[in-house]
Parts: sequence; structure tokens; C-alpha cells
Amino acid sequence: MTEHYLGRIGNLIRDARKHRGLTQQQLADLLNTSQSAVNRIEKGHQNLSLEMLARIGSALDSEIVSLSTGPLHLRVTGPTTLSGSIAVKTSKNAGVALLCASLLNRGRTTLRKVARIEEVNRLLEVLESLGVQTRWINEDNDLEIIPPAHLDLANIDETAARRTRSIIMFLGPLLHREEVFDLPYAGGCNLGERTVEPHLSALRPFGLDVKANEGSYHATVNRAMEPARPIVLTERGDTVTENALMAAALHPGTTIIRNASSNYMVQDLCFYLQKLGVTVEGVGTTTLTVTGLTEIDVDVDYAPSEDPIEAMSLLAAAIVTNSEITITRVPIEFMEIELATLEEMGFNYTRSDEYVAENGHTRLVDITTKKSQLRAPLDKIHPLPFPGLNIDNLPFFAVIAAVAEGQTLLHDWVYENRAIYLTELTKLGGNVKLLDPHRVLVNGPTHFSGAEIVCPPALRPAVVILLAMLASKGTSVLRGTYVIHRGYEDLAERLNELGANIVPFRDI
Repeated sequence: MTEHYLGRIGNLIRDARKHRGLTQQQLADLLNTSQSAVNRIEKGHQNLSLEMLARIGSALDSEIVSLSTGPLHLRVTGPTTLSGSIAVKTSKNAGVALLCASLLNRGRTTLRKVARIEEVNRLLEVLESLGVQTRWINEDNDLEIIPPAHLDLANIDETAARRTRSIIMFLGPLLHREEVFDLPYAGGCNLGERTVEPHLSALRPFGLDVKANEGSYHATVNRAMEPARPIVLTERGDTVTENALMAAALHPGTTIIRNASSNYMVQDLCFYLQKLGVTVEGVGTTTLTVTGLTEIDVDVDYAPSEDPIEAMSLLAAAIVTNSEITITRVPIEFMEIELATLEEMGFNYTRSDEYVAENGHTRLVDITTKKSQLRAPLDKIHPLPFPGLNIDNLPFFAVIAAVAEGQTLLHDWVYENRAIYLTELTKLGGNVKLLDPHRVLVNGPTHFSGAEIVCPPALRPAVVILLAMLASKGTSVLRGTYVIHRGYEDLAERLNELGANIVPFRDI
């Protein structure tokens, strides 16, 4: 069996080499090896590591390493000490909201430095299946979006749509473009049962009626209906608020949205709508007043702000490995409670003066972490809507608490089962006790040691496990890391630039 696949690999390499017009010696020179080694490889007489396959593929400009389309895994060797500087990338959640909001505009939307992640890729696949033209303009990840005159909703890419929860945010823009349409059920992270009813409640005043059919939402729009009074959101959710905002943007009257989220991605959406010519008042508060337009057809250029969740991920990486690094472009107004909590735990750091993000609004700072002796906080750690501790940042406190002296209680009240995934830290030597589906008790400090773990199906707990592996003695393997690529761009590679030893691989 081994000889069979080694022979097939050797034939692939030989054919690719000849296609490039190289001799065995020339390929050997590129690989810094001998001609006899290349000869053995091509005859199938040489065992090959995935690292060597990747090097050969790079030398021959051929995807020989893509012999398997199976899941991507990460091999982590620790313990790690990080050093250097790293910039926070733009917000994943703002990026996906802005992609959905681009459907409001009949003109060209250019988004700057968009997070090039799997969640964005899935949304682009959906948009392209509808007839939207999308194009990455340059290596800075600037993205151009041009909607067609008429969307081809009958051709929607259902496979891509089901792999992203963000598809639910198509409801707000589409209700103005179509009177009848279907959307596949939303997918994404496995975080328990999360009803879409708050979305439907927010959009009914605009005439939207949605019925659940087999595998999809069937939507009909009554154009005669319009909001007669302020819309009070039953849930102060980010995507619910964004859906209501997008519906209000193409309603020519004035819409008041109460109990609105004022979180970072909502603010980015508000600033984008303002660039489209929509009047949005109350940005950053829980009451938004929107005066919409009957039609939007403008060429607009917008730069979403930096991601506070990625900033927290990088802070946690530094804290868990007790490293001194500089994290630039941190959106401080969305990190203040997290930093105050860390200060209470004994975290030492310095930060620069504030400066403004490219969107012209969001306040940024540079943070330099210092070696710290952490202790458990006196009170439990729990999230709240902005300006409280961010719901998506809570899981990072599990791995931080694991290296702190004492006992920390985390209360993840929003999701039914996300806290359960944090108990995977016990496989690396952590002392994490599940009290109920929402609460975990973490005792520290922890001396992490390597283990092989299947990646949790929820984004933030998955990254928490990866960060703990950085601090673990020996070699760890994190299997099936697609969920991380949904929300982070090149996270492993960027951590490697700070001194981590993370090797991606696939099973052959």
C-alpha cells in the first residue's frame, strides 16, 4: 500500500519536473538535496514528509501537496515564547455585515483590507451565484463588489449558504429587491439552538413574512406595510440590529430602532450606510434613528475597523506564553472592560496614545505586553452587550484563568453549549470543571502538556485550545481546523512569525 502511493507521488513529481523543463539535478539544487535523492523520490523509493512535499510543490509550482482534500490539521510544538510585533487585522464580523449590506447599493462598493477568511469566502460564493461581480483588487485584500441589475436568487449556492450563519443577514437587503424569495437555512458554528425569531420580529414591520420550508426560509414581502412606530428588538443582538438597519436603509421614511446593539460591527455598518447617503443617528447607543432612501446607487469606498476579538486572541497568546509582544491597531473602545479585568488579575502592559482607524471613527492604540504573575479575579467573569465584556471574548478568559493563581468562574450565559467545549483544556492538563451548560470553574496555575485534540466546532473555543497548545510542553495536534479558518486569516502563520512552531498538515 505504501509503495503504491509513493510510486504515484513519484510519477506526479517526475511529470511536473519534466513539464517545467528541469533535470533531476536542477530540482535537487532547488530543494538543497542530491540528484540521487530526487531519483529515489521519483521511483517511489523514498518516504516523504508533508513538509518535503510542500517544498517540492513550491519548487515545481505544482500542487503536489494537495494530494488530499481532507481536513487541515495543526501540529504545535511548545512551550513557546513569543516576541516581536503584530498588527490586528480588520473585523471579520464587520466584513461579513458589509458584504451583505453591499446588496443595498446598485453602485460599486470597494471594501478595504477585508479579512480573507472562510466565512467571507462562503459569502462571496453566495453573492457570485446571485450574479454579483466580486474581485480581490490587490494583495492588501481590497475587495470590489458590483451587484447586477437583477439578482438571480433561483441560482443561489445552497452549499455555501448553509456553511455560514451570516446568510440570515440577506433578509434585510433582499426584502427591498424581491417580493418573494427563498434562503437556505443558516449554518456556521455549533453553538446550540439559536432562534431566528428576533430577526423576523425586527423585519415584520417592513412587510416581511417568513415561513420555514424543507431546508429553507420562504420569504414574502407586503410592500404596503411600513413601520408605524419604533421597532423594539426583543434581543440586543448584533446581526438582528444589522438586519433591521439594512431594512431601514431602503425605507424612505424615518425608522427608530430601540434596544439596538452598539457593538463594533454594528458601528461599522452604520458608518458604511452613512457613506451611502443614509442618515443614521445615535451610533454607539442603543437607540438608532435611520432615515432611508428609496434607492441607493453610488460608488463608495469604505475601510472596516480592526477586530477586537482578534486583538483579544493575540493578548491571550502573549499572556498564556508569558511573552512580551507589541500588538498594534487595537480598537481600544471595544477592549476596555477586558483590559480592566486583566489588570485586576495582575496583567502588566503599556499602551500608546490613541489614533484613528481608517474608517475615520474607531479609536486605536498599540499595546505592549509584559511578563505578569496572574491571579484569579475576585468575581465571576461574564459577558454583557457593549460596552460590557464582549461575548466572543469570554472563552479566552478560560485559558488565561488556567495560568492564573486561584479559582475563576466563567459564566457564558448566551450560548447553550459553548462552555462545554472549554473543558477540552483538561486534555492538555488544565483543571476545568463544567458546572452546567453555561458555567465552568477554572483552577490554576496549569502546567500544560501536549495532546491530540479534535477541534471544537465553535470558533473561539477552537482558538482557545490552539493557544493552550502554544504553552504546552511537547507536541500537540489540533485536528480539523476549518472552523478557525472561518474566522481568522493565516492565524498559524502569523503566530509563527512571532516565534510559534505551528505546522499545518493533511492526512494522505
